[in-house]
Amino acid sequence: MSIVAYIRISTEKQTVENQRFEILKFADSKRLQIDQWFEEIVSGTKSFKERSLGQVLENLKKNDVLIVSELSRLGRNLMEVMSILQSCMEKDCKVFAIKEGYELGNNISSKVLAFAFSLSAEIERNLISQRTKEALARKKSEGMTLGRPKGSFAKETKLTGKEVDIKNLLDKKVSVCAVARIYGVNRLTVEAFVQKNNLRNFV
Repeated sequence: MSIVAYIRISTEKQTVENQRFEILKFADSKRLQIDQWFEEIVSGTKSFKERSLGQVLENLKKNDVLIVSELSRLGRNLMEVMSILQSCMEKDCKVFAIKEGYELGNNISSKVLAFAFSLSAEIERNLISQRTKEALARKKSEGMTLGRPKGSFAKETKLTGKEVDIKNLLDKKVSVCAVARIYGVNRLTVEAFVQKNNLRNFV
């Protein structure tokens, strides 16, 4: 059995020390000895297959353990994370996600949890899409001009047009990290979007 720790940061301005500390603290509490450490500086928007993580996952064998500080370190969105977890379960590997408190392996409870995550993500995306369409239709029926004004050079993002939905999520105490996973963007992107659209009171 090999115990592997994986750390990812998005920019050189960030530090791996916090993630390393969390992993070491967790390993000590579980009396685990880390055999290999993998660290990389790469955006979470890049597919895991294009990152060092792809090789890490490929090398995992039965009974190996992969430890991360949080699930968002693995994938660019929830669906990619679920794909990674499914691959690990098929190999009979365990995945420990410290912040979420998950210990996922090839057992029925892990498979049920993985299915629940996948289903909830799909439902949430559909609901958000439907609410957005309804909001736009209502604004249009009220005579409101949709889209950017002429001459506006505001930068478009994946979050553009989703202000109402993001506000609703934050009102329900959904964390910025969770919102980022739902929309498949970086946490910093969500924070910048919230600030730009004066949603700071809802964070």
